[in-house]
Parts: sequence; structure tokens; C-alpha cells
Amino acid sequence: MTAQTLPGVFAMVDIPGPTLDADTAAHLKKHGVRSVCLFGKNIESVGQLRQLCADLREVLGEDALIALDHEGGAILRPDFWPFAPSAMGLGAADDVGLTQAVSAALGRQLRSVGINWNFAPVLDVNVSPANPVIGERAYGADPALVTRHGGAALAGYASAGVAACVKHFPGHGDTRVDSHLALPRVDKSRAELEATEFAPFRHLLPQTPAVMTAHIVYPALDEVHPATLSRRVLTGLLRQEWGYGGVTVTDSMGMRAIDDHYGRGEAGVLALEAGADLVMALGRREAQETTLEAIGAAMKTRLNRQELDASLARLHALARQAPAEADVSLDPQSDAALFRRAWAQGLTAYRNPVAPQPGARVTLIAHRQPVRETVSEAGADAETLARELAQVYEVRLVPFETPEAIDWQGARAGGDPVILATTARHRHPALIGVQPDLHLCLYNPYAVLDVDAPALLAYGFRPEARAAVLGWLKGEAGAQGSLPFGPA
Repeated sequence: MTAQTLPGVFAMVDIPGPTLDADTAAHLKKHGVRSVCLFGKNIESVGQLRQLCADLREVLGEDALIALDHEGGAILRPDFWPFAPSAMGLGAADDVGLTQAVSAALGRQLRSVGINWNFAPVLDVNVSPANPVIGERAYGADPALVTRHGGAALAGYASAGVAACVKHFPGHGDTRVDSHLALPRVDKSRAELEATEFAPFRHLLPQTPAVMTAHIVYPALDEVHPATLSRRVLTGLLRQEWGYGGVTVTDSMGMRAIDDHYGRGEAGVLALEAGADLVMALGRREAQETTLEAIGAAMKTRLNRQELDASLARLHALARQAPAEADVSLDPQSDAALFRRAWAQGLTAYRNPVAPQPGARVTLIAHRQPVRETVSEAGADAETLARELAQVYEVRLVPFETPEAIDWQGARAGGDPVILATTARHRHPALIGVQPDLHLCLYNPYAVLDVDAPALLAYGFRPEARAAVLGWLKGEAGAQGSLPFGPA
């Protein structure tokens, strides 16, 4: 680190829109920012996204890190590429070769436009069916399953020339609070953490380019600080005890788990003191400036120069390992058949579901218009589902605004088979114990634990998932997946 090192090298920011305007470019240059995270607001088309990445690389320099949450399932921002299945759909298929191939294809999508860092795979072991933020983003509830498929995903991204980033260390799978909204706490002993949460992260560290931290308090590790701000966790455990030499990046510091308790500037400094290499300073320009100014001041006083030098070296190595250069020879559309096959392989039968005979009259109950929430995209709407099921049945649609409003007596009045499609990110208490004839579980897979009916799980709502469900309803395909979590 030199006297000219600017605070922005230790921060990742986001930008306002689909183009790099002059004011934002000046902001990035002023602070020496080299890392940007893209979101849906930045994405319109292949050509636009490729141009944006090229413009960013020109401003960020050769050490540019351009990142995206590109997990699969509900966590996919571009709508112009084929949709890959969720991690839990791949866990249900339990074919590591398939997981590696899907991950490589996701990596090729990113490389085709110049994005060089994917915030995936998720290595959380989702042991809590009530988890409001992970759910189908995890491969499953078994540490061995998560490790197996996490390793395959890492191999896939590496083969595609994109840097991966495992998350959310040391484990977000046993929380009942969304860290976007509040500060979770996991009260497990060190032995319990070693057996479950830690296992995938620790086993896969040798092939892990980067680790994203969790905004969660683990009293067995640090009674006071969440992992993102804990030197015991990021330096003591990850670096010293486990010997990890890759990059550590925080989750967004704009999430309320951090922002409500510590404030942006101080939290950014605390994360670097704890051992993070890169602080995710997302949000309004003022919030970014607050973090950057706090880091700049701390570089002269509180922060250890040798540790900052080591962080710079790790960030440089990551950027050189996977340069942010578009490969225009790659055609993401060529992987459409792979993704269709992957969604179909994950289809899972629960309680021996039987499809109504093709051509029958059915009543479909579905959410009129699901909404997008924090990290995940919105599920499929009722009209779309009814239109697609009309390829197989004569459909009477009973849409609802909220599950409490479902008129079950009216839905059953015609005597036709009743199909409930769940397309919400969260489970809902109004669905506990309801008894349709068939449950099509098209988002949160744990909804099958609430609805008292035979079910078909797709682990997602994307067009490829719905096509796989239609294939099953027509009798053209089976449901060979295995439930990657235990029934309640």
C-alpha cells in the first residue's frame, strides 16, 4: 500500500442505472473504486450490459471486479438468458455432474458480457424450514449434500473462467430472521457448528476464490459482533485456524442487520479491522461516501498497513485470475436445453401425487400477482399459470390476493379436482392444513409441510420449471428428484 492508495480499493459499490454516466464515473475514479456489484436496475439487454461492463472496466482499471448475484432459481436478474434451476432443485436431482454443468453455463452467461465475479454458490445448510431468506437457494439440509454440490458448482465456475464466491459464512441456514431486515442470532455450540454450518465452507476452502460473510451473531464464536464485524471469526477462525488465503467480502452493509446497529461508516471500518478484504458499500451516494470517508480516515490511524497490503494482494490476484473481459464468442442460448433438463431432473413427488387426467375440468387456486421481495424476484402470476395449464385441462381459475382470502368452499363447489399452486417466497400460516387435491409447489419448497395434500415440487417458478411441471401433468415425464430436507 502506498500513500496514494485510495479508500475505494477496499469498497464495492453499486451504480444507479443501466449506463455509466459521467458523474458516477467521476465518483468511482475519485475514490479509487475497483469493484462494482450489478443489480436488476443495471440490466436491460445483452448489448447494453456488455457495454456497461466495458465502460466500468475502463474506469475501474485492470483490477476490476464486476459482480452479480447469479445463483439460479429466483436469484437471476437478466431475463434475456435461459433460466437455471435453484440450488435446491439441483440438490433434489443430486447429480453432481449436472450441478457442475449448470454452474459452468451460468459462468459462461456472465463471461459473455464481461462480468467476472459471481456471488455463488450458496453453501448454507438450510436446516430451518422457517428460514425466510435462504430456503431453495441452498442445496439442502444435509451438510454432505451441500458440500458435494458446492464443490461441483465451484468446479463449474472455475472451468468457465469466472470467480466464484461462497456464502454466507459461517452459515445462514438456521436463521428465522432475514438479515436484510434485522440482526439474526444462531445459538449453537462450536461442536454443532462444526458438524453442520461449518462443514461445506471448511471442506471447500482449498478451491474457493472468495468468501462472503454473514451478518449474524454466533455467540459460540463471538458473543458481541456479527460475523461480518468479528475478528475472531474472519481472522481467528477463517485465516489463522483454517488457513484461508482467498478474498473475503462482506454482504451488503446496507442491510438492516448492520445499518440499524452500527451505521455505515463505522461498520465498514470494523469489517476491515475484523479481517474483511472488501466492504460492500451499497446504496445511495451519500451512504457510499460515508463509508469511503470513514475508511480513508481509518487508513491513516486505525487500520493495520500490513493487513491492508495483504488485502490488496488478494484482490489483485482475484481480478487477474478472472479478468473482466467479455467473450463475445459465447452463446448463452446454447445452454437452454441443459437448463430445461436440469429443472426436470429436480422435480420431486411428495405424498404420491396423481395428476388429473388430461382434458379434465380442474379448479386452479393461485396468487393473482406475487411481488418481488428484497433479494428474490417475484413468482409466477395466476393468469400465466392458468393459461399454461389450459394446454392440459379445462381450467377454472380462482385467483387470490392473500391466502386468507381463498374461498375453499366455493372452489370445491363444482366438484372438480382442486389444484393449489404456491408461488410465494414465504410460507403462509393460512395454508396450514388446507386440503386441495394436488399441490403444485412452485417456489418455497417448505410449503409442502403446510399444505395437507400430495405435492409436486419444482423448486422454482421460472418458465423452464413450469414447462417441467406441464410435462409431468401430461404424463410425459416422471418426478425423479428426492426431497433434500426431511419432512416435519
